[in-house]
Amino acid sequence: MNPESVLSCEQVSRSFNLINEQVHVLKDISFNVRAGEMASIVGTSGSGKTTLLNLLAGLDSPSSGTVTMVGQPLNKLSDRERARVRNDHMGFVFQFHHLLPEFSALDNVLMPCRIRGAIVNEQRQYAEYLLEQVGLQDRIIHRPSELSGGERQRVAIARALVRQPDFVLMDEPTGNLDEETSEQIQDLIGQMNQTTGSSFVIVTHSQEWARQHPVQFRLTKGQLTGV
Repeated sequence: MNPESVLSCEQVSRSFNLINEQVHVLKDISFNVRAGEMASIVGTSGSGKTTLLNLLAGLDSPSSGTVTMVGQPLNKLSDRERARVRNDHMGFVFQFHHLLPEFSALDNVLMPCRIRGAIVNEQRQYAEYLLEQVGLQDRIIHRPSELSGGERQRVAIARALVRQPDFVLMDEPTGNLDEETSEQIQDLIGQMNQTTGSSFVIVTHSQEWARQHPVQFRLTKGQLTGV
């Protein structure tokens, strides 16, 4: 593997059989994300963004082509092996935060660590550090119902970073927020990219935000092009 490559697609296509028709959702997608990069993928509704994210995350398999995560072709791995690679190397931020309502902000951030085993002191300290970095050092014991929408998304970002992933996939991370809060979250993501060194792949409909990123792609009718 190119030591700087954390995520790549090579001639990836995805089609589905619907009754008597084959629907081609993605066609010959090829791109590469290097360590520390900020990349955006802009696409309108129905362009294939969700399908592409599922492939990048190893939640679905392409009809043809190869998705490679930290040097490992996902199509050559078992379901268990794909889950391990995903948990070890990837973070994910959704449009909706998907925090667990009965847990505090700190416990939500630590959840990926808890899933992997017992929480050690170093993980707790790093989770607290991340919450401080996202501006929530005074809110770590608050539950999601006690946080604003922007604060919940900040917790979700910290959760995605707690295992120090090589890259983070983001699915419209500001799509459910008002304009002012969206701008704050966008600035925060840029700061976290610089602070942690993780790569970020951001799927968004916002062309204005996408233009701020060094690497930009446009997904149109299943085909990916540079911007």
